[in-house]
Parts: sequence; structure tokens; C-alpha cells
Amino acid sequence: MGRKTDNPVSIADGLAQAATLASKKGPPPVHLWNPPFCGDIDMEIRADGTWFYQGTPIGRPAMVRLFASILKREGDAHFLVTPVEKVGIRVVDAPFLAVDADVDPSTGAVTFTTNVGDTVTAGVDNSVTVRGSADAPRPYLHVRRGLEALIDRKTFYRLAELATPDDSCRLVLHSDGAIFPLEP
Repeated sequence: MGRKTDNPVSIADGLAQAATLASKKGPPPVHLWNPPFCGDIDMEIRADGTWFYQGTPIGRPAMVRLFASILKREGDAHFLVTPVEKVGIRVVDAPFLAVDADVDPSTGAVTFTTNVGDTVTAGVDNSVTVRGSADAPRPYLHVRRGLEALIDRKTFYRLAELATPDDSCRLVLHSDGAIFPLEP
């Protein structure tokens, strides 16, 4: 991914401070920020949604939410960005985990909650896709700007209960005017 940074602790602290300032004004506009690349830091998001820094889980949910707010994807790479710096991090699968879903009884729209507290309604702009195989499906939700959440098992089972068969007998989920196959 690039070179390692010289002082990852001060960079992580600086990123946290920038995220805190940005979050006071609403979601940071990371899609507009294109700062210079400053190297990689020893931060990883594991497949279960746990964030690690220098091999240790980040135990403060508020800190994870701050870092998640400044996460950006470019191609297959993930970065934490501020207006003045960009550092690479590792993401094992998807950076987020969809841990719950609610259905609006009046519209049928399905709104997911992620492990970092984001709420996302599945629809034209936020698709549900299933990869993998029929024996081992891997369902994902598009959260924002190329970032995805893996839909956890219990939530996927709930979606399967809501699904209906389409003309080809595939199970599909309807939400916010869009239709999503629940099979790979």
C-alpha cells in the first residue's frame, strides 16, 4: 500500500482531532478531500467489524465512529483522510457491519443500522448485493461512496423472511423502489 509513516501515534491522534472537529459540523465531506498520501499506519478493520490499531482493538466506540467518519475508498484501497493528510489502512472484508434492519410498515423501505451507528435505507443509491455461493452467501449493503457493510447473519435471515420470489423463483427484497436478489 505504500510506505509506513514515521510516527503513527501522532498521525492517529491528529486524525482523531480532525475527525472530532469535522463531526461537529455534520458528516465530513471526505469525497471532496484529496490531500497528499502520508503513508500507511498500522490500523486494520477485521472481517467482524472490529477496528485494531497497532495490533490492539480500539475499545472506545466513539473513537471508532470518528475514524469511520473519515474513511475513504479509492479503488480497492482504504484511507483515513483529513483536508491535509491521507493515510492507508487495511480492511479485511468490508469496513462496516450491518447489525440490524427495520422495515417501515407504510413504505416497505428497509433501513439498516451499522456497527458504527450509521443508518442506511436500501434503495437505488444504497444497494444490497450478495456475493459468494448459494451455500455460503456474503450479503453486503452499500453505505456511502463505495464503502460497504457486510450484513450479519441474523439480519440476513430476517431479510430472507421478508423476501418474495420473483418470476424466476429467486428470492428478492423490495426496498425504497428497488429490488435486490438475495442469492449470489
